[in-house]
Amino acid sequence: MKFIRSSFAVTASLAALVMSPAHAGAIHDASLFTTVLPANDDGSTGLVNLGFTAQINSTNYTQTYVNNNGNVTFNNSLSTFTPSAISSGGFGPIIAPFFADVDTRGSLSDVVRYGSAVLGGHNVFGVNYINVGVFASQNILNSFQLILTDRSDVASGDFDIQFNYDTIIWEAGTASGAPAGGLGGTSALAGYWTSSSSNATLPGSLVNGALLDGGVDSLTGHSLNSNVLGQYNFQVRGGVVVPPPTGVPEPTSIALVALALVTAGVASKKGRRA
Repeated sequence: MKFIRSSFAVTASLAALVMSPAHAGAIHDASLFTTVLPANDDGSTGLVNLGFTAQINSTNYTQTYVNNNGNVTFNNSLSTFTPSAISSGGFGPIIAPFFADVDTRGSLSDVVRYGSAVLGGHNVFGVNYINVGVFASQNILNSFQLILTDRSDVASGDFDIQFNYDTIIWEAGTASGAPAGGLGGTSALAGYWTSSSSNATLPGSLVNGALLDGGVDSLTGHSLNSNVLGQYNFQVRGGVVVPPPTGVPEPTSIALVALALVTAGVASKKGRRA
């Protein structure tokens, strides 16, 4: 049996989004990232090289932990499977395209893949969560991707964050309160924490149904700082994330969406057979 408990304050996030009912297919250059994190539940890599230096707050990082549950962290690996608000900084620096209970042990699930490469003339580090299942070994498959891009051409330590989403049809595992089928319970969170003054979650995080394909804040039906649906771009400059704009130009319709989540914390208990 294993037990994980967490309690964190919740952030209020503001993001400018392009909205469209169309389904997105934003994942690209997936074949560049090929190192395998073997099929597992709640596992992580050890420290792996980024291939460049990323300044977060006032610290320079050249390595990261790739966590099976939809995020990368920099100070410690993270086995937490039920997401909770990241605004308190309790996880340390975290970049989370889809923080939820990914389980790659199912017969149809692919494994998480990661690695360093060169893309568009820049060094990048990417993680593919493509066709990954949900606890407990359910063959319901989401596809998303994280790419970190070296922007030392701007200034030493600067980098970009990109979240890409192709399919989001589950939001939580059974140990996070969702019945079989991956819907309900404590839903996934997408966002980042780089410092107490530089952290945000995307609209719809921790809200049942919101981030799913067709949901009000669907990850595949919106974008941020991009003309590609399902793609969300952030710039980290001088160790902090540049605030998103308050509007995105045409041709598609514009909306300014504010997410304010209020919760006292999350306590989760998960027992599994080895």
